[in-house]
Amino acid sequence: MLKVTFPFIAQAHQTLHSLPIALEMATRNRDVDVHLACMTEKHLDYVRSLASFYPAASVTYELLQMPAFLRRRIETSGPGPLEKIAALFLNRSYFSNFQSIVVPERTSLYLKRMGVRTPRFIWTRHGAGDRAVGFAKDTRLFDFITLSGRKVEERLLRQGAITPGHYHLGTYAKFDIVRRMHRSARPLFADSRPVVLYNPHFSSRLSSWPAFGERILEYFARQDRYNLIFAPHLRLFDRHKGTGEALVRRFFGHPHIIIDPGSSRSVDMTYTMAADLYLGDVSSQVAEFLIRPRPCVFLNAHDAQWENDCNYGFWHLGDVIDDPARLADALEQAFERHESFVPRQKAYFTETFELSDDEPTAPAAADAMVNFLRRSA
Repeated sequence: MLKVTFPFIAQAHQTLHSLPIALEMATRNRDVDVHLACMTEKHLDYVRSLASFYPAASVTYELLQMPAFLRRRIETSGPGPLEKIAALFLNRSYFSNFQSIVVPERTSLYLKRMGVRTPRFIWTRHGAGDRAVGFAKDTRLFDFITLSGRKVEERLLRQGAITPGHYHLGTYAKFDIVRRMHRSARPLFADSRPVVLYNPHFSSRLSSWPAFGERILEYFARQDRYNLIFAPHLRLFDRHKGTGEALVRRFFGHPHIIIDPGSSRSVDMTYTMAADLYLGDVSSQVAEFLIRPRPCVFLNAHDAQWENDCNYGFWHLGDVIDDPARLADALEQAFERHESFVPRQKAYFTETFELSDDEPTAPAAADAMVNFLRRSA
């Protein structure tokens, strides 16, 4: 019997990228012992709630071992790099018990340096953006990888980071579970105004939030033409929860504005599916937003020379502005000019996601992993 663990040591937004594969693996292979491991009870409860959408899956839920003070710190401030590495180190013996460790992040590769070398390391990736972080050099340290589409495959092959037989193409498991979760989604606003999703990234080097964020929120508070969802990357307020909560209170009296500093709705595509226009910078959520072609406006807050930079490929899918004073005009033009971007958006989505209509992709990914593990046993 194969014994496989799916640890979730990062923030909740990464969970949906590998959990559906774990649940399909358990459902389709009764001779595979699937374990789901988390660092906090809250995250484990979240995993259990998502697993309820796969009632046939039989899995084992486990809480990783660590001192109470470390668990409290993670519960309070989120899992930073040091906390994640500490949790991995403290659970070396646990991870050594498995034939494979399947993760959506790369931090777990530290286990190899800690002496955990027998399990096969499998990476599901998370997100489908163009930034270099998704194509890091340590990709080659994984034994097997699942990829969303041809664009990712070609870039990793050029880098020599993957080899045939050690990856599976056409997986974006998050879409699978999102379809199950949102079969009967309700409107988020009472009126029919166009809905704008403002989704800034968390990195201060790349995000529009530090330079533009306040002016953008104030613009939407003053106008009555659009509804706004402000749902930044989950990590923007991960260690600054007070700031996020203050924004919720500040805009509470504006029924046309939703402020979400980091709930599960900010990661399960509730907002990307509900919005009519995407406003952002470098978050890979724009790729998920384009599951249906819709207008996009991108914010260049760092004077990025982006036109010929493959890390900003998606900025060619809408207008790019470098001054929030131009926001009102940019939004209006985005709706008016959207048809001219539709072919480009469709091509980008097809290159990014090797999908077959609405068929789930996690089952094939699970089968590919199991077949690889059996071949390499």
